[in-house]
Amino acid sequence: MAPDDGTARRADSSPASEFDIPGDAAGIEGLAAAGLAPGRASAAARRASPASSPPLGTGRVETVPVGTLTLESGASLPVTVAYRHDGPGPDAPQALVVHALTGSADAAGDWWEPVIGPGRALDTDRVGVLCANLLGGRYGTTGPTSPHPGTGSPYGSAFPQPTVRDEAAVLWALADRLGIERFALVAGGSLGGMVAQEVALARPGAAGHVAVLGAPAATGAMALGWNHIQLGLIDALGERGLELARQLAMTTYRSEADFDGRFGRSVEDDGRFTVSSYLDYQGHKILGRFDPDTYRVLVRVMDNHDVGRGRGGTLEAFRALAASGTGLTGIGIEGDILFGPDQVRRLVDEAVGAGVDASYREIRSAKGHDAFLIEWEQLTAFLSDALADALGRATREVTATA
Repeated sequence: MAPDDGTARRADSSPASEFDIPGDAAGIEGLAAAGLAPGRASAAARRASPASSPPLGTGRVETVPVGTLTLESGASLPVTVAYRHDGPGPDAPQALVVHALTGSADAAGDWWEPVIGPGRALDTDRVGVLCANLLGGRYGTTGPTSPHPGTGSPYGSAFPQPTVRDEAAVLWALADRLGIERFALVAGGSLGGMVAQEVALARPGAAGHVAVLGAPAATGAMALGWNHIQLGLIDALGERGLELARQLAMTTYRSEADFDGRFGRSVEDDGRFTVSSYLDYQGHKILGRFDPDTYRVLVRVMDNHDVGRGRGGTLEAFRALAASGTGLTGIGIEGDILFGPDQVRRLVDEAVGAGVDASYREIRSAKGHDAFLIEWEQLTAFLSDALADALGRATREVTATA
């Protein structure tokens, strides 16, 4: 069979998988060093002077130091973030897009390209669109492959473990560095949907609408179990374990119907089942663009996800969004076995119970979890609606304060 290469789009414009998407400078002393939490500085202080402002609207990936940040674990970490920003700058409404497990900052040029750009769902003629590689990632943001400032060697397994809330704090630190005070819309799928919730909860008044695709309010037991097996393989077998972990993960990103339709019981010339050949290829390919330590860090971020942790439960956590007037759309995916529709419905139900203006939508597809990177027509409709709601809320807020 032809290799299923997710780094280039096939003729039907669908990527192979959510996770098939393609050195850091030491960070500078920033808000944390000054004793200020991200977002506590004045608006004037957060805006850099024109001469020192990082570039916006470049349509390509840039890197910028955002400061030495203190993680929930207590570890202090100088952080540089790789990001891409398309469209108008901070004076216009802004949207934040958050990638999934092994994604990059290049949403507009790669994995969500069909929904970002002029005239598209996230219309860069009207709004700025920001995407950043997550902390601990592999594509430009500080992570296990970055040089430790004290030794010059990669952090490797010594990289301090971040949480989902640390990921949100880094994204807000980047926003502060770029002069972005508010996001009209925060959207993400899978791990990105988890981080999107925490971005909104970190500063509820600074997020107009949250679109959560294929992600729950807390990572469930089945996903924790799959992640446990993947991490066990990596811990025991290193790079070979990463190959096998990837193969296991691939079986959770698609549906039974998709695998049956694509592979069935067909056999390759070498006698292997076609599905086995496909999984072997995907396992081998991950070694060319990822590493065991980075994979381990980001899987543990996913395991940590629970918006109710330390907040009195999910319902109490979402009350902060209700109080700030933040809207929420939970988008489930038909046939998703990783984070199924019932988990997303439960998130929406708890948000509604907390008083949030929230609604549930569902992607109809045979593709399973990966449908949020495949079903472009449905995604366009859902994201267009979410952005319209976000912009409407912003307009109403301006009118109410005028």
